[in-house]
Amino acid sequence: MSSLPRPAAPAQDETRGVLAIPAFRKLWNSMLFSSLGDWLGLLATTALAQQLSGDSYAKANFAIAGVFIARLLPSVFLGPIAGVIADRFDRRKLMVTCDILRTGFYISIPIFHNYLWLYTATILVECITLFWSPAKEASVPNLVPREKLESANQVSLLAAYGTAPIAAALFAILALFSNAITAFLPSFAGSAIDIALYANAASFAFAAFTIRGLHEIPKIKDAKKGSEVGVGKSLLQGWKTVSDSKIIRGLIVGMVGAFIAAGAVIGLARTFVGDLGGGEAAYGVLFGAVFTGLALGIAVGPKVFAQFSRRRLFGASLTTAGIFLVLLAVIPNLVLAVFIVIFLGAFSGICWVTGFTMLGMEVQDEVRGRTFAFVQSLIRVTLVAVLAISPLIAAAFGEHTFKFRNSELTYNGAAITILIAGVIAAIIGSISYHHMKDRPNISLWSDITNAFKGELGSITGAQTKGIFIAFEGGEGTGKSTQSKLLKKWLEAEGEEVVLSREPGGTDLGQGLRKILLGHETGDISPRAEALLYAADRAHHVYSIIRPALDRSDVVITDRYFDSSIAYQGAGRVLEPNEVARISRWATESLFPTLTIIIDQPAELGLGRLKSRDRLEAEPLAFHERVRNEFLQIAAMDPERYLIVDGRQSIEDIHEQIISRVGEIPALKRNSEKQKKTNRRVKKKP
Repeated sequence: MSSLPRPAAPAQDETRGVLAIPAFRKLWNSMLFSSLGDWLGLLATTALAQQLSGDSYAKANFAIAGVFIARLLPSVFLGPIAGVIADRFDRRKLMVTCDILRTGFYISIPIFHNYLWLYTATILVECITLFWSPAKEASVPNLVPREKLESANQVSLLAAYGTAPIAAALFAILALFSNAITAFLPSFAGSAIDIALYANAASFAFAAFTIRGLHEIPKIKDAKKGSEVGVGKSLLQGWKTVSDSKIIRGLIVGMVGAFIAAGAVIGLARTFVGDLGGGEAAYGVLFGAVFTGLALGIAVGPKVFAQFSRRRLFGASLTTAGIFLVLLAVIPNLVLAVFIVIFLGAFSGICWVTGFTMLGMEVQDEVRGRTFAFVQSLIRVTLVAVLAISPLIAAAFGEHTFKFRNSELTYNGAAITILIAGVIAAIIGSISYHHMKDRPNISLWSDITNAFKGELGSITGAQTKGIFIAFEGGEGTGKSTQSKLLKKWLEAEGEEVVLSREPGGTDLGQGLRKILLGHETGDISPRAEALLYAADRAHHVYSIIRPALDRSDVVITDRYFDSSIAYQGAGRVLEPNEVARISRWATESLFPTLTIIIDQPAELGLGRLKSRDRLEAEPLAFHERVRNEFLQIAAMDPERYLIVDGRQSIEDIHEQIISRVGEIPALKRNSEKQKKTNRRVKKKP
């Protein structure tokens, strides 16, 4: 099986754009057919291993485990060497040679038809794949423009994993019609397994033929002389890269748990189906149901749960997948098992795509490649290890029959192992859910209810190139002073900074500010007031904030949409969720990287004012409601908010702010780059 690329599905126009490139389309077609054949070959080889074992339950589990171990061993021992060799040869010729060899080995498996050659051929094919994969990965950037590389990787995922349900359906059809095929071709005495293996060989032959004509793949002029990093060291270095963030650590642990659940089902599907009285066709259906569920979860899940917090959705979907895995183990019914597996796959798919999406947003661009490489390696090792180990555990448990008066209940090792995997996945999901620290004071069921009403917005906003910092708080807290001091400090660190405010950050906003804050306006309907602030904010984001973020600048704004939630929501006694939804729509859900709330008693802040505008003149109870709402908002997402005691000196407040702002990963790296540049400048004569 090939390594896992990022799973987020590309936009439709991006997909068309990258597949419109003739050279990449040829390579993608070869990947599509070879992936289909490879999944078909996996089903066939595991089924052949089970067939060769006879009637022995333990022997069947050990035989299937042997197939997966055969796929695991080459990547453990040969992986570091294969990458070096792949970089020293003509990539096009190397891929063609690999595909021809894989064609020959898959043809030979049904011919020899014994354990020894099944495992030998599987190991040799996996060794060859280790040379083919890096050659393919290194060729893609030469076939597509740089800006389409991510889309190319994403459609490669569709080719690699979207073909699994199709392969499962084909295998089930072959199992059902193998007798008819033999009758139609009397000279052919093979089974459905043999036909599947021959089809796999044909897919690799087609790939070899297609890649042979890909002369757009350039030859390597200079072989790389540097040595590759070993698998273990690579994983260790990757972990060091991502271990600074609790969110990323929780994501990685959770994603490993998701693949433990999925791997247990895939690894035990054949023996589990056999325990329930099913044959090859049922095996193909159950295998395909896993990936059908995964595809549904990836494609539909983000849309269904669009209003849900991604951090909370990740842990909750993994826990749910674990629960369905437990149900699969305790309900010994083949028909129900298919439906349970679809739901299991769907929630695993939601977990998968949510995790990778969050990684893309939480990890800065400079280290995103290393982070994804680490995660992909870790997940592949986890998945293949579970595929190999789970049948061994099932074989060790064996078959057990429990008698209850006049009835008997038989539970075999496969069901017991799946039960254990389900419990582990549910525990890991629960740990990951609590590790995210997302909305700690709000119950999960409250979020679910609000999500169905459309009142719950995603906590995690879209990724931006720049850094967005908002200052919030009541009246007279010193936000304007601190925002100016932060701007000066950031500019001293080498950052381009845009400082703005709401309302009044634009020419349109200046006019709205006079309407909203001037006493001459008189009373304004609370709903009209909320809409006017949203109008100012929409134009502010459109004309000032987003353009600056697209330039990779740091944007500081004195007030943002939390002020509307606090003032027009809690202060005016409107529904805060309704006000929040208006602001999310106005800003296209652009959330600040960090929101700094300067907090102090409302009475103290109001006492500092020399004159009061229309909002400042509201009674003390109004401002206390505003203050409490700010604190409640911050409690819902503590990692994105900093609360500073506004009763401290200006200098102490500033020190706390720059200490927290300095921890933003992008600023850390920019600061280090600036220091290195300064050192180089000093060294020059």
